[in-house]
Amino acid sequence: MAETREFKAEPPEGIDPLGASSEGASLYELIREDIIEGRLAANERLVVTDLARRHGTSTNPVREALQLLRGEGFVTFLPNRGARVRPIDQDFVRDIYEIGVLIEPALTRWFVNMATDEDIAELERLQGLIEENNFADTFRHSELDTAFHTVMYQRHYNRHAAELWWKHREVLRAVSRRFNFTLARRAAIIREHRELIAHVKAGNADEAAELIARHVEGSGRHVLEHMRARNAARAG
Repeated sequence: MAETREFKAEPPEGIDPLGASSEGASLYELIREDIIEGRLAANERLVVTDLARRHGTSTNPVREALQLLRGEGFVTFLPNRGARVRPIDQDFVRDIYEIGVLIEPALTRWFVNMATDEDIAELERLQGLIEENNFADTFRHSELDTAFHTVMYQRHYNRHAAELWWKHREVLRAVSRRFNFTLARRAAIIREHRELIAHVKAGNADEAAELIARHVEGSGRHVLEHMRARNAARAG
């Protein structure tokens, strides 16, 4: 069993997390972080040559990184205007998590009908690590929580749906890193994970699907509430 501090979630099998060269992937991470942290402002123009100069690289990896960020929605391309930073606002977050509310119940329903004893044991193992960490290290929690949900979706026959889930989850994970979990949200995550495992054991596919919809919506609303509070504080 991997130590919690060493744990790193991986995408479902067959899904390339980035599909980029190592240099393009590295730039993708750096530019995305600059967007999320506000170092690259909303609607700011992203000039390939400027970014290449800033990061000490050639232009090809920069173009590769910008295409990856476009696929996630962090960057937009406009005719004759080039690439610009998309505002990471409440509408952006709402749109992302609402897609999860639509597709994850279908993925979960399928999983419940196909789950093996090994799947259930892995869910319980990961949940044990989540509770052991108890949100002390939010990065560990994020990795373990992602792995927990990946167990349910990694073998789904619809690879397009599984890949969409992964990419959108990675977007929300990146955005939510700026905010701490409230005590209420911590309790809800633990409770809902335990209830979900119980539904999987009992073969309650419909109940599990309904629960995952509430779970995803709760996560999205939690981020939105933090964003509203931050914006109100800035306005005040």
